Amino acid sequence: MTLGRIAFLGSGETSLAGGRIFETLARLIPGPARIAILETPAGFELNASLVAGRVGDFLKTRLQNYKPAIDLIPARKKGTEFSPDNPDILEPLMRANMIFMGPGSPSYLARQLHGTLAWEVIRARHRQGATLVFASAATISVGQWVLPVYEIYKVGEDVHVQDGLGFFSDFGMHVSFVPHWNNAEGGVDLDTSRCFVGMERFEQWCNLLPRENTTLGLDEHTGIMMDFETGMCEVSGVSSVSLVRECDPEIYPSGSKFAFKEIGDFQFPNPLNKGIPPHIWQMTLDARNVEEDGPLGRSPCPARTAQTSPREQRLRRLRPPAR
Repeated sequence: MTLGRIAFLGSGETSLAGGRIFETLARLIPGPARIAILETPAGFELNASLVAGRVGDFLKTRLQNYKPAIDLIPARKKGTEFSPDNPDILEPLMRANMIFMGPGSPSYLARQLHGTLAWEVIRARHRQGATLVFASAATISVGQWVLPVYEIYKVGEDVHVQDGLGFFSDFGMHVSFVPHWNNAEGGVDLDTSRCFVGMERFEQWCNLLPRENTTLGLDEHTGIMMDFETGMCEVSGVSSVSLVRECDPEIYPSGSKFAFKEIGDFQFPNPLNKGIPPHIWQMTLDARNVEEDGPLGRSPCPARTAQTSPREQRLRRLRPPAR
């Protein structure tokens, strides 16, 4: 088994730059693309399904040559019908070979996914070869430490650090992410770089992190693709990515490549399913086997939509037009 590729986007998942990254990744997926888009990052919003649906519509058009099957996963909030622990709504996630999470609240996403079935499935599917794509809020949340943007920028809380989902801790690394690195929406009067909090407050946040942490700052409409098989990272988009150690950035412009070891000392889990509950690992393997044995796009669990309304079902299931 081979670890899937991972892409992180600073912003613009539905822009020209984002589309190019999605297409590059889709081209490298063996067989038809099965894409799962989680609604969790914006699960607190009343229009969470529309936020994810816009990405689904974009990918349905942009990747039409790959005839993708696209599912919206309404895993919005713990303790509700649409919980990240509800196996019925997560069934398409278990079969997906590309998984996307994007805009929303970084702290909300980290809180809602931590320790859930959805997060364990994402980790398992990546180790079974699925491609992962994170943008904006999700980019922050999957890191070791969260920059609580809304709490600082909107609510006015003091600069502080929150726990992230720590995706790379599985591989012995401490990596954090800050998108919207070069944001300039504040104009000349307000520094909105470093994901809207500004350079001064970012430096305060950075100084609160452990020395072993590495932070990747991603400019607007710019992303980084990580290939674990080659051990290389490639920057794509309109600007650059900053590799920050001890608050000292090193800049890699679009088109450049660097070795994964520049980020940290990467270690493969041994065995591959280490740290993932065995029954969840087997669950994802079984779901994939059912998909491979049956017709593409057919659900091995037809009753899984019973808990959602017809409107929810339409929003969650997006298919390309028949040719």
